[in-house]
Amino acid sequence: MIDLHSDEYFMQQALKQAKNAFEEDEVPVGAVVVCNGQIIAKAHNLSERLNDVTAHAETQAITAASEFLGGKYLKDCTIYVTLEPCTMCAGALYWSQIKKVVFGAYDAKRGAGRFEQIYHPKTEVIGGILEVECQQLLKSFFESKRQN
Repeated sequence: MIDLHSDEYFMQQALKQAKNAFEEDEVPVGAVVVCNGQIIAKAHNLSERLNDVTAHAETQAITAASEFLGGKYLKDCTIYVTLEPCTMCAGALYWSQIKKVVFGAYDAKRGAGRFEQIYHPKTEVIGGILEVECQQLLKSFFESKRQN
């Protein structure tokens, strides 16, 4: 049984959001923001629906969490995202001053991990949580696109 306050549990919740994106024909990336052990925001990619290249799961989650908290800083929050944030999202996370970033699959081509000090100096970053599950969903999505 998974601890309801573990990184794995919250990544499973982010995966649910990624599956929603998959069903909506969006790149299947999902995110949840957690504060004091409670999910305060859920989001997934909306770039296709909104016709907006900036509508990544992370930016949607940051906006929702900020609205929930009534402020722009997420200093006491953790974001769980199924794919390593890109540089745009890492910049948004920097400005939000988020406490912790936890991601599933690494993104060797576009992931922010290619750059040093892209996150806020006080932000902790952990990668590879439920990595296989996160990678498989993305792989399935892009394989289905190549078949069409």
